[in-house]
Amino acid sequence: MSVLKGKKILLGISGGIAAYKTANLVRLFIKAGAHVQVIMTPASKEFVTPLTLSTLSKNAVYSDFYNEEATLSLEAKTIQNPVWNNHVELALNADIMLIVPATANTLAKMANGVCDNLLLATYLSAKCPVYFAPAMDLDMYKHPTTIANFHKLHVFGNIIIPAEKGELASGLSGEGRMAEPENIITFIENHLLNQMPLNGKKILITTGPTYEPIDPVRFIGNHSTGKMGFDIAGQAALFGAKVTLITGPSHLQLADLNVDVIRVNTADEMYEQAHRFFAEVDIVIAAAAVADYKPKKIALQKIKKVEDTFIIELEKTKDILASLGKIKKNQFLVGFALETENEIENAKLKIQKKNLDLIVLNSLNDKGAGFGKATNKVTFIDKSFEITPMNLKSKEEVAADILNKIIKLNHA
Repeated sequence: MSVLKGKKILLGISGGIAAYKTANLVRLFIKAGAHVQVIMTPASKEFVTPLTLSTLSKNAVYSDFYNEEATLSLEAKTIQNPVWNNHVELALNADIMLIVPATANTLAKMANGVCDNLLLATYLSAKCPVYFAPAMDLDMYKHPTTIANFHKLHVFGNIIIPAEKGELASGLSGEGRMAEPENIITFIENHLLNQMPLNGKKILITTGPTYEPIDPVRFIGNHSTGKMGFDIAGQAALFGAKVTLITGPSHLQLADLNVDVIRVNTADEMYEQAHRFFAEVDIVIAAAAVADYKPKKIALQKIKKVEDTFIIELEKTKDILASLGKIKKNQFLVGFALETENEIENAKLKIQKKNLDLIVLNSLNDKGAGFGKATNKVTFIDKSFEITPMNLKSKEEVAADILNKIIKLNHA
């Protein structure tokens, strides 16, 4: 999962030969899960067609302040007037603006407030972060006016994606070649990650049920799907963290380079993996529904249905959270409590017994909360016993709330 997922990208294209690369750039943004809106200067349409970019972005491409031709509606027998393309709305709707290729001409206009096309008018209205990737011949790239414009744009808060060295359109070789689309994506992702609240943090998350075998075909388990933990892991990665997710049996998948998924079956296996990684992490979020008991003896063969009654002797499983609480040093330890009665009192006892910094309380008495639901309703209780009840939300939103609560408590 990319940090660009869900981001609204405003892609401005100016008139340089490197504009042909923007088709691949749009494709890479879409692949990363971003939404792309393209604005072109009139000159850029000589190098790449609006139809190509519209097809790839699945959005109309704008290049003029208004649609020049009035259209006749035969059915309504009316004439539709030219439509104004609102540059302010385009700018304010974006999370990120990227101008590629940023030619010497466009850079000079950006630096000096010249506003003679839709792209520049939109740039001047932008309140979001603005990135630009220069592309020009090597002497133009090193010219004092270009360097001065780079400095001006930096002072304005714009972020330069440095040009690369290589063969140029002039036939010369040197600095000035626009960064390759893959490198532009990587640059923006890394820049965003460096500003994330959990950048550089390592988080260990446990999730899902555990299956405690009775015989080769039967087990003791519960209804947990692991969705809450998977959502926390995905959100933590978007917040910049490096995540180790230890999950019991679950059909869920998470494709993110910043999340290492480790699959286990039993409580003992989860205990072993949690202790394996604990010393090297900053935060632990124990969201797994670990079995409290397991069969004392596991039958080597399938148990036959012979007797009218059947007794299984159970023994306690190792308490993963309590064991981590005993050895924790600087780790921030978060537990979950799923209760059906005396919820607050039981959760407070758990904080004390297991040396927790925060507990996320679920009550099965709350409609929309619990196993197998797309929503959850939680109450936060910190180690000072400050209680913060939350509204019913999607589990994705709850995941963000949990991480924001951890961030707040860590900076308190």
